[in-house]
Parts: sequence; structure tokens; C-alpha cells
Amino acid sequence: MLRWRWAALLSFALVAPAALPAGGGERRMPELRRRQGMAEPLLAPARLCLQCAPQQQAPMIGPVALGEPLRVLRHWCAANGERWLQVQQLGSGRRGWLLG
Repeated sequence: MLRWRWAALLSFALVAPAALPAGGGERRMPELRRRQGMAEPLLAPARLCLQCAPQQQAPMIGPVALGEPLRVLRHWCAANGERWLQVQQLGSGRRGWLLG
């Protein structure tokens, strides 16, 4: 009976550490959450201003707060290579263009 206990203890001691991480706990970097599709809202990364057209000199419609949810309606690539997003603010329903 004593041999069985020692055999079980020795087996556990040899196999168990292989299943454990070396540091005693698993440390992972948080995963970035990516949008799954156009229907999922985009969050404003900074304080931005909506513009009424996809041009740098277009008049501004109004501010977009940091973290405000936006729905992307379409995107536009200008002749100079700039990428613009037409968005709708989910809170107010206002639409405008952001340089993307």
C-alpha cells in the first residue's frame, strides 16, 4: 500500500509541472478587439470634428467626443490617396465625414 502511494505521488510530481506555466500563472497580453463587420459601431479614438464633405477644407458640422460610437456608412478614397469615412453618430444621428 505504501508503494502505491509513493508511485502515485512520484507520477503526479513528474507529470503535473508539465501542464503548469513556468511562472505559476498564465500571463497574456489583452487581445485587441476588432470590428466584426460594418454593422458594429466604431468608437472615436480621439476628439474629432465631422466635416460636411470628404475634403480638408470642407466646413465642420460639429464635434465627436472621445469614445463616442459611430456607424460607418461608406468610405471614400480621394485622388490624393486620403481615405475618408462617412459616419453617423449613434447618439444624435448626425452624419458627416472623418479622415480615416
